[in-house]
Amino acid sequence: MTPPAASPDEEEDTLQHPASSGHCSAEQCVIRIEHLTKTFQDKQRTVTAVDDVTFDVKRGEIFGLLGPNGAGKSTLIRILTTLLSPSSGTAYVGEYEITKDPEKIRGIIGVCPQNSTLDNELTAYDNLEFYGKLEDVDDRILPDRIWELLSMVGLTDRAYMKVQTFSGGMKRKLEIVRAFIHRPLILFLDEPTIGLDPESRREVWHQIETLNAENTTIILTTHYMDEAEKLCGRIAFVNQGRLISLDTMDNLRLLLPAGDLIEIGFGRMDDRVLVAISAHSLVISAEIKEQRLFITAKNGNTVLPEILAIFDRYSVTMTAISIRSPSLEDVFIYLTGKKLSDGGGSDGAQGGGRS
Repeated sequence: MTPPAASPDEEEDTLQHPASSGHCSAEQCVIRIEHLTKTFQDKQRTVTAVDDVTFDVKRGEIFGLLGPNGAGKSTLIRILTTLLSPSSGTAYVGEYEITKDPEKIRGIIGVCPQNSTLDNELTAYDNLEFYGKLEDVDDRILPDRIWELLSMVGLTDRAYMKVQTFSGGMKRKLEIVRAFIHRPLILFLDEPTIGLDPESRREVWHQIETLNAENTTIILTTHYMDEAEKLCGRIAFVNQGRLISLDTMDNLRLLLPAGDLIEIGFGRMDDRVLVAISAHSLVISAEIKEQRLFITAKNGNTVLPEILAIFDRYSVTMTAISIRSPSLEDVFIYLTGKKLSDGGGSDGAQGGGRS
């Protein structure tokens, strides 16, 4: 059930110096990473995959780790889940140090990898039973635990059906609760909704929130900004080998020099509209692109009625209006100059992701 450790060729990512370590007290922390470094060496080169990383994860939070493929997430997660040993520095998972107590750490974590590891020839019940035995769940409580988890994801009526008959969403929900069968202190979820339709994604989100409500700390890696915004209390951005920012969503938004984002569609524009809007004291920027006016402004809800009055004054017809606060995608673009989907290493030669 445990995937193989990555080779140097699969680990050409570099993780360095977080912009914000987010320290918490020993009682609050469930993961503490202290000056963690990991290097790989082959015949031609030495690759530093993790370089002096220090930050904490708080007990009970949903912690988002975001970044493009090749950004450095995979090495860090593999170290925390005891699949790799660090070259220097250390990390504590729960009360255990990663190099001294790897077996104890494996007993308090659950891992749901990006690629499915369910046995399609087995039933849902048999998949959970097999994994429960691997995790040494007491045989006296295992059956009740299996039915509890099947009920949690609405699969009791399919308990004895082979997994190969399940939809992608059903498989994903089963795999997530399978990782939770031994009630781990920490649950690592790698791209839990990739490839799912919108309805299935929302069901998985609800499932993640339900598990978190049971005081389970969740480490979530995702390429979906809306997913991170919906679920995560704190978010770490990883880009080009560096942990460039770590904070709450509200604080990350404050990194943007712009305020709220206003978008107005129009039919025919009068140049005086753009001049008048640009002169407003609360407007930071205004530009026209393909029949749409894009405005960034402080206190957007306050300034919007005055913008609409300018349109009315010059008899310019509006076809659409929207206003929103900056999104996580906007913050990432501001910090890195590119979208999350722009980055990217390719898959390793043996199929290992370099995320």
